[in-house]
Amino acid sequence: MTLNRRNFLRSAGFLASGLALTGVACKSAGNKEAVTTPPVDSSAIIPAAAGVALASFGLQLYTLRDDLPKDPKGILKQVAGFGYKEIEGYEGDKGMFWGMGHTEFKKYMDELGLVMVSSHCDINKDFEKKAAQAGEIGMKYLISPWIGPQKKADDYKKFAETFNKRGEVCKKNGIRFAYHNHGYSFTEIEGQMPQDILMTNSDPSLVDFEMDIYWVVTAGGDPEAWFKKYPNRFSLCHVKDRTKGADPKDEDASCDLGAGSIDFSKVLNVAAANGMKHYIMEQEKYTNSTPLKSAEAGAAYLKKLLI
Repeated sequence: MTLNRRNFLRSAGFLASGLALTGVACKSAGNKEAVTTPPVDSSAIIPAAAGVALASFGLQLYTLRDDLPKDPKGILKQVAGFGYKEIEGYEGDKGMFWGMGHTEFKKYMDELGLVMVSSHCDINKDFEKKAAQAGEIGMKYLISPWIGPQKKADDYKKFAETFNKRGEVCKKNGIRFAYHNHGYSFTEIEGQMPQDILMTNSDPSLVDFEMDIYWVVTAGGDPEAWFKKYPNRFSLCHVKDRTKGADPKDEDASCDLGAGSIDFSKVLNVAAANGMKHYIMEQEKYTNSTPLKSAEAGAAYLKKLLI
């Protein structure tokens, strides 16, 4: 049985960033209405005059979590064949490099024409070693994938301090540190939005952010407004669609890109205008498909998308 994203992160030990978390609930912002926009019609994508083709896009390997451990090299070869140019890793049982040394992994990526831009990882275990290895093979980011919903606003401030410290380690190794949001970052606590707290209390010279667009929408937020509010702070994004007509309380409603309710031709134009650098496809649920077929469909969609 496949673990969902949050359960995987919990089981992998990503719940804390050097802080003791007590009474953390797993449920994020499910009680707000999701923002729904007209579906993208691939036959009527915005004209070239309004943007340029999304020439380089990536895949979060968690999308292929059921397949990748069985045959890492074979699966990665298929990913390259779909047209992806970048990959974002995650830390599984075999580490970030799937049982290969970091330099061996880099060599194989070069053979496939892929670039490992970033990886989600446990930022509390051997982080200096991970940052050093990432820097040695030309990665750009190490990312905290989850901190969990907190009870107090001050708890988020403490996490921002931890992010600054991890950012210093990354800077020494020529890379960047970033944080990936879930819905809880966009649910008010003590009259404040956690995402605001994390962003205003972290040092822009040390900490970037990866917006998971799906989770912002699922929590009832407006991705475009956040891009405009914090220009050049969101360097990466997860391009993950939300099923049309999904119950606003349904947090597990991702679907194939282009088949859902998020107008990425519009959202990603705003992202690009405000400093977005890396567009990374991710999918967590497969209703009428398989992970590999969904990854292939995502690449086909992104090849046609103009931003």
